Amino acid sequence: MRNALLSVLALAALLLAAPAPGAAQAQHERPPADKGPHTPHPAAVEAIHRIKSPFCPGFMLEVCPSPYAAALRDTLDIMAREGIETDSLVEWALGRYGDTLSALPPVRGRSLIAWIVPPAVVILGVTAVVLALRRMRRPHEGPPPEQVSEAERQRLDDALRELKAEEETQF
Repeated sequence: MRNALLSVLALAALLLAAPAPGAAQAQHERPPADKGPHTPHPAAVEAIHRIKSPFCPGFMLEVCPSPYAAALRDTLDIMAREGIETDSLVEWALGRYGDTLSALPPVRGRSLIAWIVPPAVVILGVTAVVLALRRMRRPHEGPPPEQVSEAERQRLDDALRELKAEEETQF
């Protein structure tokens, strides 16, 4: 029993002492000590936002925890600092890793539908809602109310007097 307890405590100590997964990634992303904090080039940041990760399916490159993704982000940053523009960075990465990693569809050919249909649907939906609300606000024009004959008016007055008398007797 004592040995089992000691082995459980030893296992717990090992688990607590193990480095966190984020620490492994952080060791690959530290800036050099002589350069201070690193701020990525704006062109690289824009390119990174437009590319899916080739190393983590379903993740964008900007959030992929893989050390290979960190290396690709660094490579794009170095290329941007050398003067390469955002579009060229994206084309380079897509040429190297495949066109399927583009986060945005191209603005040509059949992919143009993806750029036109959603805004058109939103505009049509807003227009339909505005027209429906205007129609609901408009006063309803129905047939004019029928005239009540003198006999019916007398019956209504008698019924109202009767109701009022019953109410007074109840209280």
